[in-house]
Amino acid sequence: MDIRHDVIGHEDLPGQTPHGPWPEDSLARVPYWVYRDEANYQREMRRIFEGATWNFVCLEADIPNKGDYRTNQVGAMPVIVVRDADGAINCFENRCAHRGALIAFDDGGNVKGNFKCVYHAWGYDLCGNLKGIAFEKGINGLGGMPQGFDRAKFGPRKLRTTTLCGLVFATLSDDTPTIEAFIGAEVLGRLKRVLNRPIRIMGRFVQPLPNNWKLYVENVKDTYHASLLHTFLTTFRISRLTQGGGVLVSDDGGNHSSYTVGVSEGANVGAYKAQEIRTDQDGRFALADPSVLDWVEEFGDQIQLQILSVFPGFILQQIHNCLAVRQIVPRGNDKMDLVWTYFGFTDDSPEMNRRRLKQQNLVGPAGYISMEDGCVGGFVQRGTAAADDHVSVIEMGGATAESQATRATEASVRGFWKAYRRHMGY
Repeated sequence: MDIRHDVIGHEDLPGQTPHGPWPEDSLARVPYWVYRDEANYQREMRRIFEGATWNFVCLEADIPNKGDYRTNQVGAMPVIVVRDADGAINCFENRCAHRGALIAFDDGGNVKGNFKCVYHAWGYDLCGNLKGIAFEKGINGLGGMPQGFDRAKFGPRKLRTTTLCGLVFATLSDDTPTIEAFIGAEVLGRLKRVLNRPIRIMGRFVQPLPNNWKLYVENVKDTYHASLLHTFLTTFRISRLTQGGGVLVSDDGGNHSSYTVGVSEGANVGAYKAQEIRTDQDGRFALADPSVLDWVEEFGDQIQLQILSVFPGFILQQIHNCLAVRQIVPRGNDKMDLVWTYFGFTDDSPEMNRRRLKQQNLVGPAGYISMEDGCVGGFVQRGTAAADDHVSVIEMGGATAESQATRATEASVRGFWKAYRRHMGY
C-alpha cells in the first residue's frame, strides 16, 4: 500500500514520504511523529494555517489610524495588516510580486501613501494592490515593462479579515465560517468576559521556544499540568486542582477556556502534601513583596485565572489582573516563537495600571509562574527523539473532548487533536 495516498497525498507533498497513518482511532493516543515529520509540518502550513481557520494577526489598538500597520505571520506566510483610509482593516501577503522580497520589514509603523519594496521600489496601496513600478516605461524608450502589462493580475495574496472584541483575525479560505461560529458560543462568552471594553497595549516581546508548535498548544490546553509543574501556582494557591473550576471545550474541539475559582479547598486542602507533589512548597517559600498577588475582582465572578485558546494558535490570558494575548508562530518542526502582548483597559485607574505592571512578572520567559513552560516543551521534543512509532497517552478524564467541571482532565488537549485531525484529514 502506498501510504502517501492514504495519509498525505501526492497532491500535497510530491516526492516526500511521511510516516504511516494514525496508529489508532482515539483522541487519547497521539503518535510522536506528528512533532517531527517534515512532510506533516508542510501539510499543516497548508491545511491548517492557510486553510479554513481564523489566525490572530494583531489588535485593533495596534493600528488605530490610517496607514498604521503591523507585520505578522500566518503559519509560514508573512503578512501585513493595515488600516486603510476608510477605516477598514486589510491583510495581505508580505511578498513583492516582482521577485518575492518582503514589502515591509519593521514590526509595525505608519506608511504615508503606498508601501514600497526596498529591492526594486515596486509600490502597493493599503489594500495590497500593485500600484507602482519603478521605471515602468524604461528610459528614453528603451527597457521597461512590456506594453500591456496588467498590474491587476499580479500582487500578494489577500486575506479576509474580521474583528472581535478588539482582536483582528485573518483567513485565506472562503470556507471559513464567521469568527463567532468558529469559536462557539460557550468559549466566545468567556472571551467577551475579559475583552469587555477598549484595551490599551502595555508591552510585548517574542519568546523563542525549542519545540514543535503543537507542544505549546497542548501545554496551554493542559489543565492537568498547571499545579503539578508550576510551584508558584500551587504554593501561593493561584490554581490548584483542589480549588473550584473546570474546562469548556467547543463542539468542534479546537477552542477551549479553563478557569480557576478562588474558593476554599475544604477537605482536599492536604491533597498535594498527601501525594508528595513536588510543587507543594507551602511554608518553605515566601514573597519579599507579597503585593504582586494583590488582585482585585474586576469581572464579577471570582475567577482568578482563565486561559482561553482559539484554534490554531491564539491564547487569551487572565491571571489575577495580568492580561495578555499570546500568538503561536511555527518556525519549523522543532522551534517556534511565542509572541506576548500585555494589555490593560483604557479606563484603568493609575492604581490598576501599577497592579497590572507588577503582576506582569508572573508570566513570560522568566515569569514566576510560566518559566517552566519555556523548557518543558523542549524536554518532550528531546525525549521523543527516537519514539516516532510510539504514542502519548492523553486519557485523564476519559477519552472524549467534552467540557468538564474539573481541571483534573485532558479533555481540551483531546479537543485540539479532534480539530487537528479533521483539518489534516487524519
